[in-house]
Amino acid sequence: MAPHRLTKDEARRIAIHAQLLDAPRPTDLVEVVERLTLLQIDPTAAIAPSADLVLWSRLGSAYDPADLTRAIETDRTLVETVAYIRSPRDLPAVIAEARDAPTYPAMEAWLRDNEPFRRDILALVREKGPLLSRDIPDTSVVPWPSSGWNNNRNVTRMLESLALRGHLAISGRRGRQRYFDLPERVYPADLPVLDGDAAVRLRNERRLAALGIARSARTQIPGESPYVGDAGEEAVVEGTPGTWRVHPAYVGLPFEGRTALLSPFDRLVHDRVRAEQLFGFEYVLEMYKPREQRRWGYFALPVLHGDRLVGKLDATVDRRAGTLVVNAVHEDVPFTDAVSAAVHSEIEDLAAWLGVTVTHAVPPAR
Repeated sequence: MAPHRLTKDEARRIAIHAQLLDAPRPTDLVEVVERLTLLQIDPTAAIAPSADLVLWSRLGSAYDPADLTRAIETDRTLVETVAYIRSPRDLPAVIAEARDAPTYPAMEAWLRDNEPFRRDILALVREKGPLLSRDIPDTSVVPWPSSGWNNNRNVTRMLESLALRGHLAISGRRGRQRYFDLPERVYPADLPVLDGDAAVRLRNERRLAALGIARSARTQIPGESPYVGDAGEEAVVEGTPGTWRVHPAYVGLPFEGRTALLSPFDRLVHDRVRAEQLFGFEYVLEMYKPREQRRWGYFALPVLHGDRLVGKLDATVDRRAGTLVVNAVHEDVPFTDAVSAAVHSEIEDLAAWLGVTVTHAVPPAR
């Protein structure tokens, strides 16, 4: 089969449509996560937690963070795994992939030496029910060898290792602390067990359905892979090197764009190389940089307008003052009056959803 030949406009619209960022907005929280396959959990809340920002970008003011908590902890229509919120349908492949993934020698040795520690934790959770890490005694034989901030966080390291491989499950939270329980008391009954090859195929297919268009493989980036193997069909995008994989269901669909403010962890922009190649969009998360070295701000939100990423919003929430403080709106391309009005309307909507009012650190130019 000949590869699809796509313009950059077509490729961008496929990516935006796949990520539910065109019009009209979706309306069902669980269906949104089903499509996206994951929400990344990040504790930074300069404006709002990333998972909430991603859902607000899709669902708008109808989204209530309490609905997400209810879906995870009460309805079990979504599940929390280590670092992500997912659809239960993805659990078998995610667990199989983690189970079969190679671990580096230091981790292998640590797990092997701490087999009694692992058994202690499983026995305690089986007996006591869901527990916070602070409720679990550290019976490790060998401490975790990290010289960084993970040093001696033995209980947390073992809990996360068990959860990644499906031996424990995250059942809820108390603030930022996670409860761990047996998977049969959290996950749907009778989840299938997949072998490694089946898991990789399913993960690639699901990832491509969420991204619309992606590379087959390149240099791995931290966290969830942005690559899709041989899923979908081959495509060539004008002005970009090499070939892509595209989900054929999105090719040729009508497109109606809208304006959206995105989390820095949003999957539309998470693969910075793809964002540069398809959108001409440069972005670096600058929260770890000294203030004087930042170009766009501590937690700048990428700005989508139609089928373009047009700028970044530098803003923070001052809860005490009840304000969304707009430090700057960085224009990657000069805004027309229509673009400016749409972006500022979205900022007002964001403030209303947060229950605050908009204020400007520096009054906008007239």
